[in-house]
Amino acid sequence: MQHKTCWNCYERKYITFPFHLLLKIKTRSLQGTQVFSLPFRPLEMASPVESAVMKSTVLVAPVTALEFLGEDLLLTGEGPILSVYSLQASPKECTSLNVLHNYRIHGIRPSRKCPFGERQFNNVISCESSVLDNDKEDIIVFGGKGVRLVSFNTGRRCLKLIGPLLELQDWVLDIHWLKGQPHPLLGIALAHNAVLLLDAETGNVLSFYSCVESCLLYSALMIGPNWDSLVLVGGTVFNQLVLWRPTGTKPDGQSQVERRLLGHSGVIFSLCYLQKSGWLASASDDRSVRLWSVGTLGGDSGCGEESPTCLRVLYGHQARVFCVRLAPNRVFSAGEDGACLLWEWGGEGKVGHTFRGHRSGGVRALAVSKRSIGCKEGWMATGGADGGVRVWRVAKEKKDSKKTKAETQLDLGFKGQGCPKVVRLLGEGELYTVLVCTDQGEVCLSQGDTWDVIWQGGAEFQSYCVMEITSIQVQNSDCIVWVCVVGNLKGGVQVFLVGQPGVGVLLRAGEGKVHSVLWVKGLFEGSWRWCLLASGSEGLVYRWTIKVIEDESGLHMKEETLLPFLLPPCAKRWLTAAVTLSQRKGLCLCGDRRGSLLLYTERGENDRRNEGGERRMDLQDQETENKQTDHGGPLSSISTLYGVHGKQGVTSVCEYQDLCYSTGRDGSVRILTVEENILKVRRVQRACKGMEWIEKVLFLGLDGLEVQGKLLNERTEKRKIDQESAIVAETRFVMVGFHSVHFVIWDPHRQEKLLSVACGGGHRSWAYKHPINMDTDPQAHTLGQGTLLFIKHGAVMVSRSLASTETDVNAHTLKEGLHGRGISCVCHLGSLTKTGQLSELWEVFVTGGEDTTVGVLAISPQSGTVKLLSVLTDHISNVRALAAIRRGETNEKGRDDVTDTSSLSSLVFSVGGRAQLQCYRLLMHLDEQQSQPICQVTQIAGHRLDEQWERKRNRHKTVKMNPETRYMSMAVVQNGTDCVLLALGCSDGAVRLFCVTESSRSVDMLWESFYHQRCVLSVATYKLEDSQDRKLLLLFSGTTDGCISVWDLTAVLNSKASVSWQGPSAPFFSIPVHQSGVNTLALSPRREMRQMEENIISLASGGDDGQLSLLHIKIDQKGQENGGVSLQLLSHCSVPLAHSSPLTGLCLLSPTLLVSTSPDQRLCLWSVNSDGLRPLKKKDVTIQGE
Repeated sequence: MQHKTCWNCYERKYITFPFHLLLKIKTRSLQGTQVFSLPFRPLEMASPVESAVMKSTVLVAPVTALEFLGEDLLLTGEGPILSVYSLQASPKECTSLNVLHNYRIHGIRPSRKCPFGERQFNNVISCESSVLDNDKEDIIVFGGKGVRLVSFNTGRRCLKLIGPLLELQDWVLDIHWLKGQPHPLLGIALAHNAVLLLDAETGNVLSFYSCVESCLLYSALMIGPNWDSLVLVGGTVFNQLVLWRPTGTKPDGQSQVERRLLGHSGVIFSLCYLQKSGWLASASDDRSVRLWSVGTLGGDSGCGEESPTCLRVLYGHQARVFCVRLAPNRVFSAGEDGACLLWEWGGEGKVGHTFRGHRSGGVRALAVSKRSIGCKEGWMATGGADGGVRVWRVAKEKKDSKKTKAETQLDLGFKGQGCPKVVRLLGEGELYTVLVCTDQGEVCLSQGDTWDVIWQGGAEFQSYCVMEITSIQVQNSDCIVWVCVVGNLKGGVQVFLVGQPGVGVLLRAGEGKVHSVLWVKGLFEGSWRWCLLASGSEGLVYRWTIKVIEDESGLHMKEETLLPFLLPPCAKRWLTAAVTLSQRKGLCLCGDRRGSLLLYTERGENDRRNEGGERRMDLQDQETENKQTDHGGPLSSISTLYGVHGKQGVTSVCEYQDLCYSTGRDGSVRILTVEENILKVRRVQRACKGMEWIEKVLFLGLDGLEVQGKLLNERTEKRKIDQESAIVAETRFVMVGFHSVHFVIWDPHRQEKLLSVACGGGHRSWAYKHPINMDTDPQAHTLGQGTLLFIKHGAVMVSRSLASTETDVNAHTLKEGLHGRGISCVCHLGSLTKTGQLSELWEVFVTGGEDTTVGVLAISPQSGTVKLLSVLTDHISNVRALAAIRRGETNEKGRDDVTDTSSLSSLVFSVGGRAQLQCYRLLMHLDEQQSQPICQVTQIAGHRLDEQWERKRNRHKTVKMNPETRYMSMAVVQNGTDCVLLALGCSDGAVRLFCVTESSRSVDMLWESFYHQRCVLSVATYKLEDSQDRKLLLLFSGTTDGCISVWDLTAVLNSKASVSWQGPSAPFFSIPVHQSGVNTLALSPRREMRQMEENIISLASGGDDGQLSLLHIKIDQKGQENGGVSLQLLSHCSVPLAHSSPLTGLCLLSPTLLVSTSPDQRLCLWSVNSDGLRPLKKKDVTIQGE
């Protein structure tokens, strides 16, 4: 059976619509992924609309296809876009091209330059490799029902389309290059268990064959050098693998199944064949990967062994497995759990390494380079549902891989007297040794496999001691020495050199127990010195500066006593963390066991601030003790955040790039600023669920890893701060702490665990050694290759050898991912550009998704660059709606004047599931040196209905609100200087009004009405003020019954009455518009030339029924007493099937132009006139950038 079809018969022009204004497009595939694109802004046009200009700018979609070209190039498929990345030096994107238009790319197959058996494919792995022998490579790209041939010039790094898009009658699952004369041929596997033979040059269909079992396939793989010896492996909907050959065709054109592999309990998503060993791998919906011995497939061997066997079943994924790749002794698999697993064959099918780097939604594409397949050092690439692309440099296979374990813990064999209580690491680079303090008052140092006692304390140091170490530079010398301090029960503090224990000094910290000892580096009397803090009894923190001096007789230690700190009264009154602020002379930030943060200043600095009148603090609570003491009395805090980290205490404080960071056992990191000597919390960042014990943060700076307490203060001293104008962006950091019995390093940016070690929990001494390559490769994934030192069951343990310098992987992020799941809402904040430099324009957006995160991103329309500025993780459920208000410096000419908008300040509101509302202030600025946008996030307030109910008095007399209530939509009612009113549509049938006050950081509910008794899907507001200063505020609400109601909220505009305002009990106007839910509303004022004194508004609505409606409503305030208002419906027009699925977004760009979006992946333009709605035809729309 043969069919001939020309390429030209399938040519179809497709229009893509990206961005500038701001709508959302949401689509779902079989895997539940969603595509996010940013729509556009029309250029100047006449009214009524005659034409429109749209320019395709950015597409962010799940990466569904990956393929390597040698070791230097990576091909990616994102939506219909084919991109090429260079992996040389610093990996970057070379070029991209829209190939499949309205189809998503699912496969990329480069052509063969050598005979069969000498070229490797992503799914068919041959025993040998080839190198590109010229500068041109033909590539076939397919997805959905579309197929297209593309040419790539490896020298010029450019893509070129060869012929039009071919659209078949069935879904394409796999394409295989075949030998042919005079042109190469293509074997195409179709979704209904059929194959197609196609001429690659002309596009003519030469042959078509199908299997007797014409069932639906979820995956397919073709193997063989030519058409006559081709074998098709198909993963059926019945959880089976079937093998058949087109050459086994009966006269009716159908072939019999020759092999059938059973075992999977779910559909098969991916297949891979290793020719050298005759292995076939299958990845399934049942969370497993199976390896089959099938023998040689294709050629003279046909379908291989008569009785294929299952070699191994690999279980390790927590969700569906989407991709699998094979190497001679390795198996790579990736799935919906976001993990890519490297299975070591010699380890009896155990996981050798886990690669993570994508957000929720999982890994959708996987590729392995030829060197990795050959078990040499090569590349592995993963593409996620979040739109991110990451490449990993995988180390070559070890000869002793049979002994590889997923996690090993080594006992260092401590043999000192007593039980180890404190462990510390001293050293740098590759040379590290372990220092242990026991309950017998001994300090031991590891020397290879032996332990030497370097210091022995007296009886007062037995049964209890605390220890800390630091490295100090010898005065007037380049020599660095390690200094150890030990405190006991009777106020004794012993300081000595680790290398020369005889050099030291004994200090006194009162007469009672020394609760803690800390080392802090700061600026004292004009020079950088180390300060020792010892927390004694009665809340006194004793302080000394320690110097190491070298003279003719050797090294000596010199101390100088400073005024002690006095902690506020509480039950657990001792210090747990401290840091001196390098940018503010004389200030020290401390954290105590009660969970409070305290700010101290030196006496001299304190007096100068008092004389100059610059000191601002609470005189009654914080200055009383200083007045009652003489000049040598203890220092009290000048600013206190009492119990901010809960009763379990503060674990660390640090300063980095002019911001302060504190951690505690409340599971949060607080980012703080010091303004006029007052501590203020800018933002609270929480870890993953269940991680309630956070010890510290590790910063990922451009200069490598910098840990709290070890910042380069000398370098930061040179930076000057302008408190009024500086915009300080938060540095990316990771959280170090404990999750149950595991030591965990958590990345809040990507929401993933970088390292997890089963150490037994947080009540133990520990130390972490980061990898040595962290200084040159400051990326988060490298932290997972660090070493943890800890005490467990009286033994000193390490998670891996301290002498180990090997790194199994080295990762690069080619493209940063956004949301792993569906994007529910998007909001445009404004534009950023340098004065007079339009080429550096950045558009700033906020997105909210089903992954419970809010992302702040900047997009460059010229280059198409998407930069993720910040990720907000305060929501506990999905984010449904966003709203923003411009604050600070506002351009009177509006957003269109972008020549002087180098900074941008906005209040952003986000609402979603679990009846949660969050408010942030975002301050964006262009970095002067790099011309890159930076973002500063300040958390204003948060609110949840269930928490409000818990705070009510006599709440037992009321009905508790439904904890599953969701906020479906949001609209700004009034934008005041300090107070913002928000209207929310709720799933419990209520319309609620909230007041957000920025100065007090509070959210209060002013009014709620349950009139609708059904879910409120959308809300919108309309505010009017006429020449007689009469104000009108209307609220429109759309519900699931298809009705649109109008509420009069004018009375709330009176700020004096807003607190006691009762609100209307019912809407004054209602009209049925849709047959089902009203998903979206859009309002625009409409002026008639002859009726300037009368107000007419245009109301557009989109519903679940796919209908688009437009209402022209007249507002009449004449003759109304007591501020009443009436509405008159002038016209009502609708388009029954405006989209093939529910409408999800509407925007009136002007009184005559409307835009609509839908999950059908279409964005439509509508001309609005007196006769109704008219769709703009293709000839009316000019597409740029195609």
